[in-house]
Amino acid sequence: MISPPSSIPASSDPYGARQREQMGGRTAKNLPLSLPWLRDLAGTSTVQTMSNAMANTRTQGAKTHQEATRLRLEVGKADAGQRLDRFLAVRLPQLSRSRLQALVRSGEVSRNDSVVQSLSGKVKVGESYEVCVPAVVPARVMPQAIPLLIKYEDAHLIVIDKPKGLAVHPGPGHASGTLVNALIAHCGTSLSGIGGVQRPGIVHRLDRDTTGLLVVAKTDQAHRGLAEQFASHGADGRLRRSYRALVWGIPARAGGSVDAPLSRSTLNRTKIAVARTPNARHAVTHYDLLETFRTPQGKPGASLLRLTLETGRTHQIRVHMAHIGHPLLGDPVYGVGFKASARRLGLPAQAALQRLQRQALHAAELGFEHPITGKRLEFTSPLPPDMAELLNALADPN
Repeated sequence: MISPPSSIPASSDPYGARQREQMGGRTAKNLPLSLPWLRDLAGTSTVQTMSNAMANTRTQGAKTHQEATRLRLEVGKADAGQRLDRFLAVRLPQLSRSRLQALVRSGEVSRNDSVVQSLSGKVKVGESYEVCVPAVVPARVMPQAIPLLIKYEDAHLIVIDKPKGLAVHPGPGHASGTLVNALIAHCGTSLSGIGGVQRPGIVHRLDRDTTGLLVVAKTDQAHRGLAEQFASHGADGRLRRSYRALVWGIPARAGGSVDAPLSRSTLNRTKIAVARTPNARHAVTHYDLLETFRTPQGKPGASLLRLTLETGRTHQIRVHMAHIGHPLLGDPVYGVGFKASARRLGLPAQAALQRLQRQALHAAELGFEHPITGKRLEFTSPLPPDMAELLNALADPN
């Protein structure tokens, strides 16, 4: 059983005392932030030569101007016959493929002083390519000093324990006060640019009122590496993440999977629904039953589940649990049909559910391979105070 906090956290600190938690003996405020690769290049005044024996390709470093960085690449024998996109991706790992494509479209890639029109051509021995990388431009999103609980940070990425009520992206209804606003303010010049814009690289999302662990890239290279891991959803063993949820009722089995394709609802475009239409997307959620709770009358009340995702669709857990008859407690969108069920709970649980004011869902575990160093990183997050209070109230129904 999880004990609730002894005091309510201050409004300026999402998790109260947890905001001051130590990370390897250092707090978020004094973590060192090294300069990004683009700034390093900007400080290079002479042409540097780098060699790669496997590629047998000579890359002449950057001549930097005030507005752009120019990278010159020469094709060696081992590179002959490669597609240009692969050649550039190998030689310039700090730039994502989408970024390289954008540079080609804007005429920033040239071959022997002629502008390259496509990345699909094949390179030839002796060819010389120049890639002009414009200086990163500031994000249009304004920085805002919003308190963040930082679990880990280095020059390439940052791991946040997100509180409830914090949207990840600006959007309708929350043009400001989002995680992106907060990260732009916190990271400052340590953001080297995602797609040429000085902004954080979001590789996965949590709903506004879902709490828990979220990793964000600070460089294009880290963004690409993390995106590849999240695209596989743990199939290759690199990514591990799980959620905790309180759901109505008690599932018939101790564990199982929900395999049901999802699509935008045709009745309400703000909702996601299980669908069998051609445009529905494959979606699979796995769950394990951790604890069950009964009402004061001894009837099935609620359950604590551990959930993992085989896919990562919008609202996937919330829709899938509602689909099998066990929507999340407090879910204002997919659990409205179970509002009357709250009256069957004990009075403490009813009061705790009323205070929750959101879906009872928390991203509790996150593990991945560092996209630059290859080091294994693992993080856990305890239930936030509102879910811990509800859990304890359910466990003592009288």
